[in-house]
Amino acid sequence: MMTPEQVADFLRQNPGFFEQNVDLLVNLQIPHPHGGRAVSIGERQLVAVREKTRLLEEKLRELIGFGEENDAVSAKVHRLACRLLEAAGLDSTLDTAYLDLLDHFAVPHVAVRLWNVAERNPETREFGEVAVEMREFVAQMSVPYCGNHAVYESQGWFGEAAPHLKSFALVALRRGELCIGVLALASEDARRFYPEMGTLYLARIGELLASALSRHLTSVREAAG
Repeated sequence: MMTPEQVADFLRQNPGFFEQNVDLLVNLQIPHPHGGRAVSIGERQLVAVREKTRLLEEKLRELIGFGEENDAVSAKVHRLACRLLEAAGLDSTLDTAYLDLLDHFAVPHVAVRLWNVAERNPETREFGEVAVEMREFVAQMSVPYCGNHAVYESQGWFGEAAPHLKSFALVALRRGELCIGVLALASEDARRFYPEMGTLYLARIGELLASALSRHLTSVREAAG
Protein backbone atom coordinates (compact mmCIF):
# COMPACT_ATOMS: atom_id res chain seq x y z
CA MET A 1 0.00 0.00 0.00
CA MET A 2 1.29 3.45 -0.90
CA THR A 3 1.88 5.94 1.85
CA PRO A 4 0.25 9.43 1.77
CA GLU A 5 3.66 10.88 0.90
CA GLN A 6 4.01 8.53 -2.05
CA VAL A 7 0.54 9.40 -3.32
CA ALA A 8 1.30 13.14 -3.04
CA ASP A 9 4.63 12.64 -4.80
CA PHE A 10 2.94 10.66 -7.60
CA LEU A 11 0.37 13.41 -8.20
CA ARG A 12 3.09 16.08 -8.26
CA GLN A 13 5.00 14.09 -10.87
CA ASN A 14 1.88 13.38 -12.92
CA PRO A 15 -0.06 16.65 -13.16
CA GLY A 16 -2.26 15.23 -15.95
CA PHE A 17 -3.53 12.31 -13.86
CA PHE A 18 -6.96 13.81 -13.12
CA GLU A 19 -7.35 15.03 -16.70
CA GLN A 20 -6.99 11.42 -17.77
CA ASN A 21 -9.34 10.24 -15.00
CA VAL A 22 -12.10 12.84 -14.98
CA ASP A 23 -14.71 10.46 -13.57
CA LEU A 24 -12.49 9.81 -10.56
CA LEU A 25 -12.06 13.51 -9.95
CA VAL A 26 -15.81 14.21 -10.19
CA ASN A 27 -16.85 11.35 -7.93
CA LEU A 28 -14.05 11.65 -5.38
CA GLN A 29 -15.45 12.57 -1.94
CA ILE A 30 -13.42 13.92 0.99
CA PRO A 31 -14.43 14.88 4.55
CA HIS A 32 -15.71 18.42 5.12
CA PRO A 33 -13.06 20.39 7.09
CA HIS A 34 -15.61 21.27 9.78
CA GLY A 35 -17.13 17.80 10.07
CA GLY A 36 -20.43 16.49 8.73
CA ARG A 37 -21.01 15.24 5.20
CA ALA A 38 -18.37 14.40 2.63
CA VAL A 39 -17.79 16.93 -0.16
CA SER A 40 -16.22 16.91 -3.60
CA ILE A 41 -12.74 18.23 -4.25
CA GLY A 42 -14.26 21.31 -5.88
CA GLU A 43 -16.36 22.05 -2.82
CA ARG A 44 -13.39 21.41 -0.56
CA GLN A 45 -11.27 23.86 -2.57
CA LEU A 46 -14.02 26.43 -2.32
CA VAL A 47 -14.12 26.01 1.47
CA ALA A 48 -10.31 26.39 1.58
CA VAL A 49 -10.44 29.56 -0.53
CA ARG A 50 -13.15 31.04 1.69
CA GLU A 51 -11.13 30.23 4.81
CA LYS A 52 -8.01 31.80 3.30
CA THR A 53 -10.02 34.88 2.30
CA ARG A 54 -11.41 35.19 5.84
CA LEU A 55 -7.91 35.03 7.32
CA LEU A 56 -6.64 37.62 4.84
CA GLU A 57 -9.56 39.93 5.65
CA GLU A 58 -8.83 39.61 9.37
CA LYS A 59 -5.16 40.39 8.75
CA LEU A 60 -6.11 43.40 6.61
CA ARG A 61 -8.43 44.72 9.33
CA GLU A 62 -5.61 44.28 11.85
CA LEU A 63 -3.15 46.17 9.62
CA ILE A 64 -5.68 48.96 9.04
CA GLY A 65 -6.19 49.19 12.80
CA PHE A 66 -2.44 49.47 13.38
CA GLY A 67 -2.20 52.12 10.66
CA GLU A 68 -5.00 54.20 12.15
CA GLU A 69 -3.44 53.90 15.62
CA ASN A 70 -0.04 54.99 14.28
CA ASP A 71 -1.63 57.93 12.47
CA ALA A 72 -3.31 59.03 15.70
CA VAL A 73 -0.07 58.82 17.69
CA SER A 74 1.84 60.60 14.94
CA ALA A 75 -0.69 63.45 15.04
CA LYS A 76 -0.27 63.74 18.83
CA VAL A 77 3.52 63.88 18.48
CA HIS A 78 3.16 66.60 15.83
CA ARG A 79 0.92 68.68 18.08
CA LEU A 80 3.37 68.23 20.97
CA ALA A 81 6.17 69.51 18.72
CA CYS A 82 4.10 72.60 17.87
CA ARG A 83 3.41 73.33 21.53
CA LEU A 84 7.06 72.90 22.49
CA LEU A 85 8.04 75.37 19.77
CA GLU A 86 5.67 77.90 21.31
CA ALA A 87 7.10 77.48 24.84
CA ALA A 88 8.91 80.67 25.81
CA GLY A 89 11.23 79.41 28.56
CA LEU A 90 12.51 76.43 30.51
CA ASP A 91 9.58 76.29 32.93
CA SER A 92 7.09 76.69 30.11
CA THR A 93 8.76 73.89 28.12
CA LEU A 94 8.64 71.52 31.07
CA ASP A 95 5.04 72.39 31.89
CA THR A 96 4.06 71.83 28.26
CA ALA A 97 5.69 68.40 28.24
CA TYR A 98 4.09 67.36 31.52
CA LEU A 99 0.59 68.52 30.58
CA ASP A 100 0.71 67.19 27.02
CA LEU A 101 1.89 63.72 28.05
CA LEU A 102 -0.85 63.59 30.69
CA ASP A 103 -3.72 65.05 28.68
CA HIS A 104 -3.02 63.79 25.16
CA PHE A 105 -0.95 60.64 25.69
CA ALA A 106 -2.69 59.64 28.94
CA VAL A 107 0.60 59.01 30.74
CA PRO A 108 -0.36 59.38 34.42
CA HIS A 109 3.13 59.99 35.85
CA VAL A 110 5.93 61.96 34.21
CA ALA A 111 9.30 63.10 35.56
CA VAL A 112 12.30 64.85 34.04
CA ARG A 113 15.81 64.93 35.43
CA LEU A 114 18.58 67.07 33.96
CA TRP A 115 22.36 66.95 34.29
CA ASN A 116 25.47 67.93 32.31
CA VAL A 117 24.08 71.47 32.06
CA ALA A 118 25.44 74.69 33.52
CA GLU A 119 22.11 75.82 34.92
CA ARG A 120 21.41 74.56 38.44
CA ASN A 121 18.44 75.20 40.70
CA PRO A 122 18.44 73.07 43.87
CA GLU A 123 14.83 74.02 44.53
CA THR A 124 13.66 72.60 41.19
CA ARG A 125 13.07 68.85 41.09
CA GLU A 126 14.37 68.56 37.53
CA PHE A 127 17.85 69.49 38.79
CA GLY A 128 17.78 67.08 41.74
CA GLU A 129 20.72 64.78 42.36
CA VAL A 130 20.88 61.70 40.14
CA ALA A 131 23.14 58.78 41.02
CA VAL A 132 26.16 58.15 38.79
CA GLU A 133 24.89 54.63 38.01
CA MET A 134 21.60 56.08 36.79
CA ARG A 135 23.35 58.63 34.60
CA GLU A 136 25.56 55.97 33.08
CA PHE A 137 22.60 53.68 32.42
CA VAL A 138 20.72 56.42 30.57
CA ALA A 139 23.79 57.55 28.63
CA GLN A 140 24.35 54.01 27.36
CA MET A 141 20.76 53.44 26.21
CA SER A 142 20.49 53.14 22.42
CA VAL A 143 16.68 52.95 22.57
CA PRO A 144 14.15 53.88 25.26
CA TYR A 145 13.81 51.45 28.17
CA CYS A 146 10.40 49.93 28.86
CA GLY A 147 9.65 47.37 31.55
CA ASN A 148 7.94 46.42 34.77
CA HIS A 149 10.88 47.35 36.98
CA ALA A 150 12.16 50.81 37.79
CA VAL A 151 15.83 51.52 37.11
CA TYR A 152 17.89 52.49 40.18
CA GLU A 153 16.29 55.38 42.08
CA SER A 154 13.90 56.47 39.31
CA GLN A 155 10.79 55.05 41.01
CA GLY A 156 11.26 57.55 43.81
CA TRP A 157 10.88 60.41 41.34
CA PHE A 158 7.12 59.82 41.25
CA GLY A 159 6.45 60.74 44.88
CA GLU A 160 3.47 59.23 46.69
CA ALA A 161 2.44 57.21 43.62
CA ALA A 162 5.75 55.29 43.58
CA PRO A 163 4.59 52.19 45.55
CA HIS A 164 1.67 51.66 43.16
CA LEU A 165 3.54 51.87 39.86
CA LYS A 166 3.90 48.70 37.78
CA SER A 167 5.43 49.76 34.47
CA PHE A 168 8.10 52.27 33.53
CA ALA A 169 9.76 53.93 30.55
CA LEU A 170 12.99 55.91 30.33
CA VAL A 171 13.93 58.09 27.36
CA ALA A 172 17.38 59.64 27.13
CA LEU A 173 17.55 63.37 26.45
CA ARG A 174 20.56 64.21 24.31
CA ARG A 175 22.17 67.32 22.94
CA GLY A 176 24.32 65.99 20.16
CA GLU A 177 26.31 63.14 21.67
CA LEU A 178 26.02 64.51 25.21
CA CYS A 179 23.27 63.11 27.45
CA ILE A 180 21.68 66.02 29.32
CA GLY A 181 18.98 64.12 31.19
CA VAL A 182 16.12 61.66 31.05
CA LEU A 183 12.37 61.65 30.54
CA ALA A 184 10.77 59.11 32.89
CA LEU A 185 7.22 57.78 32.49
CA ALA A 186 5.28 55.42 34.73
CA SER A 187 1.86 53.82 35.14
CA GLU A 188 -0.13 51.68 37.53
CA ASP A 189 -0.99 49.50 34.52
CA ALA A 190 1.61 46.74 34.13
CA ARG A 191 0.82 46.53 30.41
CA ARG A 192 1.35 50.21 29.63
CA PHE A 193 5.14 50.04 29.19
CA TYR A 194 6.21 46.47 28.47
CA PRO A 195 9.64 45.21 27.27
CA GLU A 196 8.49 44.16 23.77
CA MET A 197 6.62 47.35 22.90
CA GLY A 198 7.68 49.59 20.04
CA THR A 199 9.66 52.63 21.11
CA LEU A 200 9.77 54.70 17.91
CA TYR A 201 7.39 57.39 19.15
CA LEU A 202 8.96 57.45 22.62
CA ALA A 203 12.33 58.13 20.99
CA ARG A 204 10.83 60.92 18.87
CA ILE A 205 9.22 62.53 21.91
CA GLY A 206 12.59 62.38 23.66
CA GLU A 207 14.30 64.06 20.70
CA LEU A 208 11.66 66.80 20.59
CA LEU A 209 11.86 67.49 24.31
CA ALA A 210 15.66 67.49 24.34
CA SER A 211 15.72 69.93 21.43
CA ALA A 212 13.16 72.21 23.11
CA LEU A 213 15.00 72.15 26.43
CA SER A 214 18.33 72.82 24.78
CA ARG A 215 17.09 76.26 23.69
CA HIS A 216 17.05 77.27 27.36
CA LEU A 217 20.01 75.27 28.71
CA THR A 218 23.76 75.48 28.37
CA SER A 219 25.61 72.19 28.24
CA VAL A 220 28.69 71.74 30.41
CA ARG A 221 30.81 71.52 27.26
CA GLU A 222 29.61 74.93 26.08
CA ALA A 223 30.09 76.41 29.54
CA ALA A 224 33.65 75.06 29.68
CA GLY A 225 34.42 76.53 26.28
